Amino acid sequence: MVRPSTEQPCSIARSLEVVGARWTLLILREAFSGKTRFAEFREALGIAPDVLSERLSTLVEYGVLSKEPYQEPGTRARYSYHLTEAGRELWVVLGALQQWGDDHLPRPEGPTIERRSRNTHLPLRVGFVDPKGKEVDLDDVQMLRTAAYPTTT
Repeated sequence: MVRPSTEQPCSIARSLEVVGARWTLLILREAFSGKTRFAEFREALGIAPDVLSERLSTLVEYGVLSKEPYQEPGTRARYSYHLTEAGRELWVVLGALQQWGDDHLPRPEGPTIERRSRNTHLPLRVGFVDPKGKEVDLDDVQMLRTAAYPTTT
């Protein structure tokens, strides 16, 4: 398994090395829906056990999930997987992907999930916000290269 390099200057590239492998974001989707056990992930996704094991190990190694032992009476010890703070922060990423899919690849029957506020039950959209919490229009967003941005060689 190739491990992400902290030497990679691009934060997007570093992030994709951890969460960009096939199945990883779907595993996280299931974790957000409350699944914590290997068998639950496997059943929900139909993923091969060796692939699931590798993806879970990577997510644990990079602090996206924590691994905690549990044991049901009469069985051997097993592990459950729980979102860490770093993992919970990926909810915005998953929400943005889901929003994009709903907007640009809609299904005739509509979305399978709605993003809503727990408090107000109003629909939510993922977007850029300024330090005061005001949403910023996409046309007003710019990504500026810093001195740390690599130069071509």
